[in-house]
Amino acid sequence: MKRIAFIYSIAVAGISLGLASCNAEGDYPGTEYAPQMYHSIPYEPLSQIRNEEEGMWLSNREDEKGEFYNSNPNNPYGMTMREPVANTVPRSTDGSLPYRLRVADLEGAALVENPIELDDQVLAEGQQLYLQYCTSCHGAGGEGDGKVGAVIGGVANLKGGAYIDLPEGHIFHVITHGKGRMGAHASQIPADRRWKIVHYVKQEIQAQ
Repeated sequence: MKRIAFIYSIAVAGISLGLASCNAEGDYPGTEYAPQMYHSIPYEPLSQIRNEEEGMWLSNREDEKGEFYNSNPNNPYGMTMREPVANTVPRSTDGSLPYRLRVADLEGAALVENPIELDDQVLAEGQQLYLQYCTSCHGAGGEGDGKVGAVIGGVANLKGGAYIDLPEGHIFHVITHGKGRMGAHASQIPADRRWKIVHYVKQEIQAQ
């Protein structure tokens, strides 16, 4: 009986000690039972600490290096971020190149062709995007009679004058960078959606 009581008291003490070690207060973080979940190797892309002893006082990493060491040994010179291949540029998800024409380069913009293939779905999406972003100023029919356009005045009538003959690239450029009273919309509308709006303007608004 005494033996059972002794074993019981030892078990209770162990459980109490274990539960007490879980408590965190002040500067004491408590016992970490899965330290690698808390202290994963931080390959930060914009920093590189090559000193393997940096943060050793805090570290419990399995590779026995300092907590703050983050040089990637799998890359040349231990870099944490690889440089892009020489003479390459990033592309969008549809494989198109970034649009880099300057604001004033309307002549260059006129030569840019619409990379989005025209079909019924593209026109339907272009219509929805036009209604969402353009009707407040240009109006549902593109005549510059939207509610906002009526207040500020000077909004382009997309069906009138020289606007009918504007190349698709010109329209895309103006949506991107803005012109006159129209503000730039590149930060609001992704490039592929801007091109869909252009399709809708040319095929539906200006065809009426």
